[in-house]
Amino acid sequence: MRFMVIVKATPASEAGQMPDEKLLAAMGKYNEELVNAGVMKAGEGLHPSSKGARVKFSGANRTVVDGPFAESKELIAGFWLWELNSLEEAIEWVKRCPNPHHEDSEIEIRQIFSAEDFGAEFTPELREQEERLRERIAGS
Repeated sequence: MRFMVIVKATPASEAGQMPDEKLLAAMGKYNEELVNAGVMKAGEGLHPSSKGARVKFSGANRTVVDGPFAESKELIAGFWLWELNSLEEAIEWVKRCPNPHHEDSEIEIRQIFSAEDFGAEFTPELREQEERLRERIAGS
């Protein structure tokens, strides 16, 4: 099973406050444990929403809204992609994580869909296309 592990933003991260050397070292050690265990497939931190944009869809119309966005607790400050056997295993790994911020914070865990989750609508042709795309990405 693959999971996206989402580090939620805080007012400080949205203000652009960067982690100090101590936190960077602790997160580096934690990431090394994840990689050594074969869990971590990717992971990155994100700039504050003030440097981002949203595109809203309404039928054929597209509207661009520049950041910053309200409600920092609903925003993402970073993420990991993990491969594990269960949600419970992901929870145990997150419980070992250093607090990613110098204030109260939250990490959300979401399972990533697999091809089997889409049922018959995900036809053999669509599966083949998906596999070709994944191979191209892996070869990049």
